[in-house]
Amino acid sequence: MIRIGLTYDLRSDYLAMGLSMEETAEFDKEETIAGIEAALRALGYATDRIGHAKALIRRLEAGDRWDLVFNICEGLFGVAREAQVPALLDLYGVPYVFSDPLVLALTLHKGMTKRVVRDAGVPTSDFCVYEEPADLATLRFGPPFFVKPVAEGTGKGCTARSIVHDRDTLATVCDDLVARFRQPALIEPYLGGREFTVGITGTGRQARIVGSMEIVLLANAEAGVYSFANKGNYEDRVAYPAADPARDPVAAAAERVALDAWRALGCRDGGRVDIRCDSDQHPMFLEVNPLAGLNPKDSDLPILARMAGVSYTELIRRIMDSATARTAARQP
Repeated sequence: MIRIGLTYDLRSDYLAMGLSMEETAEFDKEETIAGIEAALRALGYATDRIGHAKALIRRLEAGDRWDLVFNICEGLFGVAREAQVPALLDLYGVPYVFSDPLVLALTLHKGMTKRVVRDAGVPTSDFCVYEEPADLATLRFGPPFFVKPVAEGTGKGCTARSIVHDRDTLATVCDDLVARFRQPALIEPYLGGREFTVGITGTGRQARIVGSMEIVLLANAEAGVYSFANKGNYEDRVAYPAADPARDPVAAAAERVALDAWRALGCRDGGRVDIRCDSDQHPMFLEVNPLAGLNPKDSDLPILARMAGVSYTELIRRIMDSATARTAARQP
């Protein structure tokens, strides 16, 4: 029987260490780990819970090995934190599910990601990476602006204040984000069109759309932005209608942009791409999540898969089929 190790950051562990709810927002609940483990066992795999990166180091040093590691570790520190576990597994020659250290380090930095995507010809808005006020000299577009941390997920740092309507206050908003998150800020034009998140499984030319859904803010939501607060209170603030690319040309175009970006960035096995349209409803690449949340109930990828008629176990099967085919092809 194929033995699968599970690497993950359990939110309760880090809360017990004294970290805040915001600092641990991207980490996983016990029910997520249990859901993944149950799906893998239903597919005929044996599982072994490893835990976070330091637990993995201890197990590797003790000589433990696995046929494949199902890695969803987000990491704790640095703009390359998601790359830490895959780098360790590469060092020890242990194959794993999802993207490699290069892709995970690149895609966590939204500015670097947009440079690669833009170079590949995928539509994305203009942008400016801000570390200090002098960086505004390179700004080539006018207000309204949208500002967020360059290397965070789950909407961290995104609030109604992220929409900046004049250049005079732009530096103040950016400086506040730089100080709070200890990383650069990303400035983009505010895109006033529709927003989608697109689920993908597979790697390279074998990558396929699982499904996609639109993000629609309700009347009591923080206006104009899929913010940290809106995501945390999504049941009352956000609607997620399934997109229908067969009847909706904007949704179809969004899926094409998402798949082109996924392939251009070299993402593997499964994840999500976020798309937002400009005021003329032209889809633009926003960001990619190559380590998408996999909570069976609450995470976007399982939700949009369900909408498309794909069960949670089937979603995990597609991810595993991609990973096993990919790793088998590279065995000596």
